[in-house]
Amino acid sequence: MSQDKHMTDDSPEQDDEQLITTNVTAGLEEDDSTDSQATETMIDAQDIDVYYGDTQALESVSLEIPETQVTAMIGPSGCGKSTFLRCINRMNDLIDVARVDGTLRLRNKNIYDEDVDPVALRRRVGMVFQEPNPFPKSIYDNVAYGRRVQGMDGDMDDAVERALRRAALWDEVKDQLNKSGLDLSGGQQQRLCIARAIAVDPDIVLMDEPASALDPIATSKIEDLIEELAEDYTVVIVTHNMQQAARISDRTAVFLTGGELVEYDDTNKIFENPSSQRVEDYITGKFG
Repeated sequence: MSQDKHMTDDSPEQDDEQLITTNVTAGLEEDDSTDSQATETMIDAQDIDVYYGDTQALESVSLEIPETQVTAMIGPSGCGKSTFLRCINRMNDLIDVARVDGTLRLRNKNIYDEDVDPVALRRRVGMVFQEPNPFPKSIYDNVAYGRRVQGMDGDMDDAVERALRRAALWDEVKDQLNKSGLDLSGGQQQRLCIARAIAVDPDIVLMDEPASALDPIATSKIEDLIEELAEDYTVVIVTHNMQQAARISDRTAVFLTGGELVEYDDTNKIFENPSSQRVEDYITGKFG
């Protein structure tokens, strides 16, 4: 796997768009007429192994993530759930010693094929990190940044307002769009980062512990927002908070020690009647 060490925007916009439109979503229309299930699966991972040097972080992970739902990944620290999340937008490419084996398809296109540009891919797979990371720019410029970089057409004011509304932040900042994003509260900064991620209309929004650094009120707003976002986007969230996963997700994947995906099912079944004794022990607090 080739290493993309620097996320830049130097690639020609037309080439990026062609790679994503032609390659990542290739075959979708054909599959619509032959297999309705294909339209319901956004991410299909098969036998994913991840190594950091000689250390194996994920072992033969296979799962299908449905579109426009919330999929939660839970498990103890170091079990590989964040590593898997970073596979979806190839952020592991940025780590020199990382190696990813297996097949990971986004709408039936293997994103690790040589003809897929990782930078272009990341423009379709947004990422929200554990710590809010707004740019040292105005609220407006934070949200507009991705659209400007990509040369996206349309009314910028309308696009910024739409993203801030979707991120449940518009009413709080509409009269101070020129204010620095760094001056917002932690919860507001995280919602600003979500607005920035969805402003470019991605297919998928990845969230790595998006509420772990927030107070309960801000956490509740983020959870409400995640459920609303799933009406338009495929949301994949990593969380240490099992109650949070139970509240907001449609499906839950349980990773345990050794980078193993032990169980993956509807969230209600995972929490009420798991198939694996190891998962039941983890959920009931016997270990982890």
